[in-house]
Parts: sequence; C-alpha cells; structure tokens
Amino acid sequence: METAFATTATFPDRRMRRLRMTATLRSMVRETSLSKDDFIYPLFAVPGRNFRREVPSMPGVFQLSVDELVRECTEVHSLGIPAVILFGIPEHKDEFGSEAYSDNGVIQEAVRALKREIPELLVITDVCLCEYTSHGHCGIVRGDEIVNDESVELLVREAVSHAAAGADIVAPSDMFDGRVKAIRSALDENGFTNLPIMSYAAKYASGFYGPFRDAAESTPKFGDRRSHQMDPANADEAVREVELDILEGADIVMVKPALPYLDIIRRVKDTFHMPTAGYNVSGEYSMIKAAGRNGWIDEQRVMMEVLTSIKRAGADLILTYFAKDAARLL
Repeated sequence: METAFATTATFPDRRMRRLRMTATLRSMVRETSLSKDDFIYPLFAVPGRNFRREVPSMPGVFQLSVDELVRECTEVHSLGIPAVILFGIPEHKDEFGSEAYSDNGVIQEAVRALKREIPELLVITDVCLCEYTSHGHCGIVRGDEIVNDESVELLVREAVSHAAAGADIVAPSDMFDGRVKAIRSALDENGFTNLPIMSYAAKYASGFYGPFRDAAESTPKFGDRRSHQMDPANADEAVREVELDILEGADIVMVKPALPYLDIIRRVKDTFHMPTAGYNVSGEYSMIKAAGRNGWIDEQRVMMEVLTSIKRAGADLILTYFAKDAARLL
C-alpha cells in the first residue's frame, strides 16, 4: 500500500534526535503550542461579603463572595487569562432551583459586578440547576424521573437572566434534549442574537466530578445523572450529540471530561471543524495536586503535559483550574 510519506533513509543516515539536541531546536519544530488565550478559568460564586473558603478537595480553588470574586478576576485578567466561567452556590435551594433564574441570584450579581469592574474580561456562565435544587439534580424531578421538557423551560429562563445581567457567553451543561435550540430561540427573541452558546455537547457521566460537587455543593441527594449524561463507553453517541447541538445553534462545543476522552475531542474536531473546548475537570486537577504535594510527580511539568495533550487532541479552548498556574509559566 502506498503511503503519504516514504523515505529510504534509515539509521545512521536518518537520526531523529538531531532536532531534539537543543531547547531552541525543540521549540522551533514544536507542533503544539499552549497560549494563555486557550484558557477559561472556572470560579465558584457564593452570597455574602468578604467570604473566601478553600475547597478541601481542590487546593488553590475557592468559593468566593462577589467582592472576592472581583478581586480574584482582577488577578486573572492581569495574568492574561481572557475568560472565566462562573458556577453559583445560592443562599437557599428549592425543588425548582428558583435562584438560578432570579434577577438577584448570585451569578446575576457576579456578572454585573465583573462587567462593571473588569469589562474586558470575557464572562461565561454555566447554565444548569444542580447547584440550585434541594435534591441536587439538574432539573425537575417527578417521581423517579428527571423530566426533560419542563426542566428545559427553567434552563431557558436561567440563560436569559444571565444574558440580561451581561454575560458574554452562556454554557448549558445539563445534557437535556433540545435545550440548545430552546435557549437559542429565547435569546434571539429577547434581543441577544449575538450572544454565543458554548454547549457541553458531549458530557459524560464521569467519576472525575467528585471534587467539583464538593466545590459547587451539588451532589445529588439520591440516584445519579446517568439518565442524561453520557455512558463513558460510547463514542459514536458523542458525535451524534455534538451534531445535534450544532444544528440547534451551538457556537462552541465542549467535551467533558478531557483526559479520559481525548479521543472524543479529536473525533469531534476532525468531524465538525467547530470551535471545540475540553474541560480539564476537578478530579483531573485534584489528582495532580495530590500527587504533586506528596512529591510523587513534578506538578508543574505534569500540569503542562496534560494541558498540552488536551490542545494536541484538538481543543481550541481549555477550561482548567490550572489556568493561573499555567499562565504564570507561559
């Protein structure tokens, strides 16, 4: 079979190490380059003032009141990180997650404060109900079922409220059917035609979310999320999910988590040639932090290797709790 590239040169005429002998040469022929512009930094907003609590399972990650969030984002912006994504922990939770779409909700307040104080920073908002519901699920629960269509109606209200507060991008993370189309239609009807949607298009039911649920206080009180998040064994299904979200109006598609699903990132990028994000999730972050603190690995080296692997797989954007650390190195 004819190959795309053929050469008769072999060792000793062909020496692959020649281009690895100096740092300058390695840099010049490097195929994949990380940039600060690749990063989106996740942050957790809580009510109150002067509140800053480190998440026990995520060293260096904090729950922040809005005033502390503004201070944190001032540093983020000064490091050259272009964007943040906000997750909210409300003061009160109820069956319908009503604070998610309240005009005075913690995310709505945080967005207004950030756009007032740091207008150049791009603010993305996570659109889901799990942090806001008393049962910890992503939508309305009827009996034993997390219902789809009624839940989507509430997600639409949440997305529009974030847009009205000044969000630059909304990011539905629930994985309910039809939510991208519904959100796109509502945004257009309310005058937010130019507001992009970054869809969690292929979000897997993963064991890597544990520390996030600690940070976002969103652990389900019963059951799990396998009825709407994807089976980790499925790849073809991810392609179908992404295609549907693109057809419904998604401007950026995301694969979550990143590291166990690098093959999915590559497949999505090669198939659709769309702006593609990979979420370097909490469990991936916490494992590296724990191993680094125990001296088992070189934390900085592994961090950069992991982020490069996500970029190499095809991600244009990387959501990562390492954003500040990586930006300082870059």
